[in-house]
Amino acid sequence: MGPIIIKNTEKYGRGIFAIRNIKTDEFIEEAPVIVISIKEWKMMRKSIFKNYIFRWGEDKALALGYGSLYNHSYTPNTRYHTNLENQSIDFYAMRDIQEQEEITVNYNGDPEDQSELWFEVIE
Repeated sequence: MGPIIIKNTEKYGRGIFAIRNIKTDEFIEEAPVIVISIKEWKMMRKSIFKNYIFRWGEDKALALGYGSLYNHSYTPNTRYHTNLENQSIDFYAMRDIQEQEEITVNYNGDPEDQSELWFEVIE
């Protein structure tokens, strides 16, 4: 069992939370992905999936496991890497995370990217 669970948040509904302290740079999760070609994405982009998709080169990817349930923050405590070889998105702690703390990522991919998103961000 990994160091995370799904719980309801005060802001966004479901989110991912630490069930124990997690150390800086610690591996959190390897989320396998389903790669979605651009052709397939054109048919899906108006669906609910648009809120759960990652960039995957020229294509898109839907992360399985907890991967598509991490909430966004402009001050995230976690970063992710697309692992093309393993067809997964790998999540690592950027700093120490305390037990019961929500685990967040920056949806822009770069933890320091402050670009606007397609929804109102509640920090």
